[in-house]
Amino acid sequence: MVAFRKDKWETLGGIAIPSYHIAGDDKEIPGQPPYTRGIHEHMYKTRLWTMRQYAGFSSAKETNERFRLLLDRGQKGLSVAFDLPTQLGLDADDPLSEGEVGKVGVSISTLEDMRELLAEIPLDKVSTSMTINAPAMVLLAMYAVVAEEQGVPMNQISGTIQNDILKEYIARGTYVFPPGPSMRLITDIFEFCSQQIPKWNTISISGYHIREAGSTAVQELAFTISNALAYVESAINKGLDIDQFAPRLSFFFNCHNDFLEEVSKFRAARRLWYDLMTERYKPNNPRSSMLRFHTQVAGVSLTAQQPLNNISRVTIQALAAVCGGTQSLHTNSYDEALGLPTEKSATVALRTQQIIAEESGVADVVDPFAGSYHIENLTDQIYEQAMNEILKVESLGGSMSAIEQGYQQQEIHSTAYRYFNEIEKSSRKIVGVNHGVLEEDIKVQPMKLNPKVTEQQHKRLIETRSSRDSENVSRILSSITEACSTDENLFPLVIKAVKADATLGEIMKAMKDVFGTYMAPSGF
Repeated sequence: MVAFRKDKWETLGGIAIPSYHIAGDDKEIPGQPPYTRGIHEHMYKTRLWTMRQYAGFSSAKETNERFRLLLDRGQKGLSVAFDLPTQLGLDADDPLSEGEVGKVGVSISTLEDMRELLAEIPLDKVSTSMTINAPAMVLLAMYAVVAEEQGVPMNQISGTIQNDILKEYIARGTYVFPPGPSMRLITDIFEFCSQQIPKWNTISISGYHIREAGSTAVQELAFTISNALAYVESAINKGLDIDQFAPRLSFFFNCHNDFLEEVSKFRAARRLWYDLMTERYKPNNPRSSMLRFHTQVAGVSLTAQQPLNNISRVTIQALAAVCGGTQSLHTNSYDEALGLPTEKSATVALRTQQIIAEESGVADVVDPFAGSYHIENLTDQIYEQAMNEILKVESLGGSMSAIEQGYQQQEIHSTAYRYFNEIEKSSRKIVGVNHGVLEEDIKVQPMKLNPKVTEQQHKRLIETRSSRDSENVSRILSSITEACSTDENLFPLVIKAVKADATLGEIMKAMKDVFGTYMAPSGF
């Protein structure tokens, strides 16, 4: 028996609301293949999407305080932003980290940092998303070790690591290793987690950053799914069965300003993934062909001019994500074009989701736009155009080969140029920028970062290195380096290194000694 969120479903005026409608010759039921209408039959009637607000700044202690504040105010899951040194696998005291420690996310160099980040947070009850890619294995190992210290076995923790390195080469740039070794690390994570951390989503294949870099909705969908197919092929080539890892694949999409296009994009994405997975791999587990996704509203759409207008933009985008059937959602704060979100703006962003969930009525029916001529046509058009683009990528040898040729990068650059050229010429209107412009004195009250975070992190690293068994750490790091030249799964060795208090930078250095580092060809 389904446990509904309410006893009675009706409009504000008292009209009864069924779970979903079947209009005309549209016989597709939500929760059934090809999942255009959603992966669950009753969707938000049984369970709302996870309100997962992204946060991270300065020290682990300060980020922990923000996490607990958001949990107290109704957030259901955590989403961790890491600073650039952490994203690049560098310790806070590395010379290359200077000036960047704690700036765009939380600084994590040691197991003690992770302990502090997760203090007093029940890891058996809260799922956590970590936006980390090249060092994803190390950060997940730290998380799992802290959970075990809290008495939560790693087979009980749940969450997601982004772990999507291909989009880093395409759009974002926080890669460390060359593509080959990067793919090896990802499939090692797939294999280990399928056996030891089964509730964890081992990758969040991201179109978000592709869209933020300037792609169209179709390009976002096509390039993201092309990357996903590359991960599937890599895992199969490693010897994994499709049903061993595919049920834990997840996706991460952007939601931009064109409300109806975005709703249609999400519907097309589910159908596209189902068709590709079933036709090519014939999985036995239905979850292997279900596209589950997190959504974040478009940061690139926020304006520094008239920043309160961003509340309207965020609301429209969040509504589109919900009407499109997202599984979790982050709403941006209205002041993000000016600086890190304040406590006030972060609360408004969370309240936006809660108002959509409890007051708007859109969560009371599954796939509310089904049967609309325009939505169904857009869904079909996006599906067809994205499929054609995926076939184009495959004609270039697949996603990784196309990246090496610069195909996706060049396509995104061309699209971004056209978009911003339209804004410059005012043929595309952006309120507050080239339309509805006001003379304004923008007073920014950014959240103040802890100026001592770098000093504190340096001190912690000194204490960690002086108090541990250095000979044991050296032996374990050497074993990681040796294993990089074999087919041995690296994850158990990384966990061992974390427990011995090896730092993030030291573990990554042990891998670099074999894998090397990567620099994109000029012009990509």
